[in-house]
Amino acid sequence: MKEYIAELLRKLISPSMRFELRKAVAWLRDIGGRACFWRWEIVRFRLREDSPYDILYVGRKSQREFVKVLMGADAHVADSTLKLDNSSRTVLISEIPTLGALYVPQYLSAVVPLSRSIDDITARYNTELRRNLRKNRLRYRMKQALNDDEIDIADREMLKPYASARHGAAASQIESHEVQRVAKNAGRLDLVLLEDEIVACHLGCVITRAGKRYWSTVRFGYPDAVFSDAKKLREVNSITTFMALEWAIENGFDYYDIGTCLARPDDGLLEWKRRRGGDVDTLGNDGYLFVRLPKVGAAQFLWETPLFAVEGKKLTLHLGLPDGPSDEDVANRYREMGFGGLFKIYIHCSRTPGETLLDTLRGRYAHLKSPPVLEGIVST
Repeated sequence: MKEYIAELLRKLISPSMRFELRKAVAWLRDIGGRACFWRWEIVRFRLREDSPYDILYVGRKSQREFVKVLMGADAHVADSTLKLDNSSRTVLISEIPTLGALYVPQYLSAVVPLSRSIDDITARYNTELRRNLRKNRLRYRMKQALNDDEIDIADREMLKPYASARHGAAASQIESHEVQRVAKNAGRLDLVLLEDEIVACHLGCVITRAGKRYWSTVRFGYPDAVFSDAKKLREVNSITTFMALEWAIENGFDYYDIGTCLARPDDGLLEWKRRRGGDVDTLGNDGYLFVRLPKVGAAQFLWETPLFAVEGKKLTLHLGLPDGPSDEDVANRYREMGFGGLFKIYIHCSRTPGETLLDTLRGRYAHLKSPPVLEGIVST
């Protein structure tokens, strides 16, 4: 009876509406978790030992370590006992809205629009990556895992070990029954073979949002022999991602979602995905933090810790331009932050930026169909 009702609902509710319902349920679950105020704490910490800024965190104790990771804190800096003063260099991070706070996403997806040919997409890849694809692509092939044993082995020997190798005890593992469900019903699990050796797997699913179809990476997996060899992992990882992109184009998808990662503008994984044509998108994000910038030194803080934020449904990027760094230093600092998918870029300035610097920053987005607006904000 339950299966019959579920099938009936699938027929009555469009894929786009199901996506919105899942987002609404995830939002309600997130709100429910935040509402458990007895699990909250108020704690003060620094991002780095030499940082002049105090972070005052107000939220669930279980989320504190994640907040530190998202903000790029040095793991070796110990938390301090709470002081009641609220200095002009205090950054307030809360799980509930506060006056004047930025609405900061916890995760972002990297989404590649597929309205262009694969040659157009790869034309913006760097020279080394294009050379690697030309040299090695034909040595690889992809085969769908169809039976329980194949799926179970891929989960046990590639998906879970690779997640543990990357994130240790904090790795967010997918339950085995969920891997089976996605592989059989919501998407597919593909094995990647180099000649006749299985060197990777790709778990993906179909998402439909606003009538557009996304081929979305849920998780990549690699055996120990691959992920323990940095050079081999780079090659196999690039090829696996490229093959998933090829599959999405060949099967008529509108977008390829390379997967979610931390919503940190200077996160290496997000930059890796940007170099493969991924535009930042809130597709895979279910949670937010509220970050109120310091009254003094916001430009310096954002220089050290740039932030994404959301305005309505649009993504923005907040960067700092403090006294001290030269225009060349600033251009180099933000070299890897030419993300597509942004509505606006706010530059918090403690000095007047030169026109050459502004032209350089605009040039990072000149290739986009809809480049973001650059807006300066005077900062003390």
